[in-house]
Amino acid sequence: MYLIMLDYRHLNTMTDEEGILQFSIQNIPSIASGYTLDDNARALIVALHNPYGDKAATIYANWLNKAFLSDGSWCNLIVDGVYSSHLNSEDSIGRGLIACSLGANYENKTVSSICDKLFNKILPQSKKFTSPRGIAYALIALSKYYNYKHNSQYEKLSINLANKLISLYDKFSCYKWLWFENNLTYCNGILPNALFSYYEITGDRKALKVGYNSLNFLNDILFSQGYLNIIGNSGWLVRGSTPPLFDQQPVDAASIIFANVEAYRAISEIEYLELATLAYQWYRGKNIHSLSLYNPTTGGCYDALTAEGVNLNQGAESTISLLLADSLMLEFIKKDESIIEKTS
Repeated sequence: MYLIMLDYRHLNTMTDEEGILQFSIQNIPSIASGYTLDDNARALIVALHNPYGDKAATIYANWLNKAFLSDGSWCNLIVDGVYSSHLNSEDSIGRGLIACSLGANYENKTVSSICDKLFNKILPQSKKFTSPRGIAYALIALSKYYNYKHNSQYEKLSINLANKLISLYDKFSCYKWLWFENNLTYCNGILPNALFSYYEITGDRKALKVGYNSLNFLNDILFSQGYLNIIGNSGWLVRGSTPPLFDQQPVDAASIIFANVEAYRAISEIEYLELATLAYQWYRGKNIHSLSLYNPTTGGCYDALTAEGVNLNQGAESTISLLLADSLMLEFIKKDESIIEKTS
């Protein structure tokens, strides 16, 4: 197993007093790319796990608050102080909800207050979600929200969201295609992840069965070569076709790690921790090119595995994805190092 280090250097480089910038040109932050809800939400989660991340957590939480507009929308892109709606999506709202559900229990009262208020203002929007990933993010957010069990309205909403995912699975799945859609695209792991999270809270056996079957289906495709082969974003995987190999995105590796860890937490089958560890090694060179995505000079993570090698840009999404994966795997080492050693 690789030595896990939490290297915040490039995250800090990408962050200014406003928030975290979206893109970089190699390791140089691109001011022109602006700030997104997606990235600042994920960065907030990283900061919540960083013992020295109090200032950063405040910056990211303030950005999330700034992006919530008086018309009730949550803006996903701000460039030069100009709010743009063209990147707004249920998925970005869902990611923001996860960050706020975790931040609501943060020790810094400024951060926790912002996150708790945003969570309760925005969560009702998820009732109308139709995007499978948006639904899944919202369901995870509910499952992680510290005050969840004391709110009957939220219990009803979580049942509704879980049933939406299960209905999608029932609609599209068949003997050889155990999935929620007719294709596999980005951040696929979030869908079974949500059902495992929901099962941990409710004990719902139907959710467990669908989460279990869909994650096993996904793992069989992604690990068929003995290492993680992420579905490339060049056309994605359409039902009945061959998965494209490139470009492979770091955020997708993180989603597979998190899904398998959640499965391990839910049912304690070591196979899932083994696969999470194997997926984690994708970042460090156990991949189709045998190339590391981590840049030890900058502390950043390259944006993709391409047909030619790596995309040398080190944007927010990729660097945050690696840090989230680092934090999660380090959590298991601290709990029981012998478990991780068995999976190495």
